[in-house]
Order: sequence, then C-alpha cells, then structure tokens
Amino acid sequence: MWRNTTQSENLFQTRCLVQGKVCAVIIDGGSCTNFASTRLVSKLHLETKPHSKPYKLQWISENIEMLVDKQVEVCFSIGKYEDVVLFHVAPMKASHLLLGRPWQFDKKTSHNGQSNKYSFFHHNKKIVLASLSHSEVREDQKKMREKYEQERKKLEKEERNRKKRK
Repeated sequence: MWRNTTQSENLFQTRCLVQGKVCAVIIDGGSCTNFASTRLVSKLHLETKPHSKPYKLQWISENIEMLVDKQVEVCFSIGKYEDVVLFHVAPMKASHLLLGRPWQFDKKTSHNGQSNKYSFFHHNKKIVLASLSHSEVREDQKKMREKYEQERKKLEKEERNRKKRK
C-alpha cells in the first residue's frame, strides 16, 4: 500500500522564543526526556541546577558517553503558547530544545501524523502547533551550522593566541 511520506517521516520542528532570542525546537515522541542544548544554556546564561539522578548518555552518532548532570528550567513561547519546562542539559547540534515524552504526557498532546501538528490545551485554551516547512528547516539548520563553525573558529583562534602569549 502506498502512503504519502511528506509528513510521516519528518520530525516536528519549529521555532520558539527564549529571552527574546529565536531558538529551534524539535518535538520527539521517541525521546524519554526533554533536552536543552548546552550551547543555549551557555549563550543565554541560564541558571542550571544539579540533576537529582545523573546518568550517562550516548547519542547515536557519537562514540563518547556524556554525563547528564544538570537541569534547567526554560521559559519559552511558541506563538501564543508560553510555558516553563524542566530540561536536562546536553550537547545538541540539531536543535536548541527538544520536547520529549515528558512534555507530551504533561500536556496530554495529540499528534496528527498527516499534518504533523500537535494539539493540546494550555490554561483552558486549545493550542495547535504546526511544524516548519522543509525549506524553513533547511534554512534554520544552515544558520545553526554557520554559527557553530564561527564559534569553533573563534575558540581555535583564542586558543592559538593564548598559546602564543605563554
């Protein structure tokens, strides 16, 4: 049987605002936790707290385990939806925030796979979140890669200058 895969094989990706800054968000029902990127936490000087039960995490494409030992509450908005969510802090390049099953469970979300939209009630108002288009996702990913590359080059230059001064 043929099926339309335009949405069925796509992650839900959108944008949000955190402290007035545009950030990338992924909603992923396959993730057993909510994650905030270490880069987001660092750049916005968000206050973290120790994780009550630190654990080791290994991303699919990494050979290195990392210790997830920090959490952060992030106030964000997506359109008219505003919320504060507790996230585990981990290095991520794909997105700034990842809303996993805990958020979906707490919000009692419904996901329409055909349209790739999430709906739920927040403060007695129905919220419907729509995913970005393919071109918008590609553009966001390109911008994120460019920023990561600029930051990497800046850090390398600072390291070279530090070594020269010694």
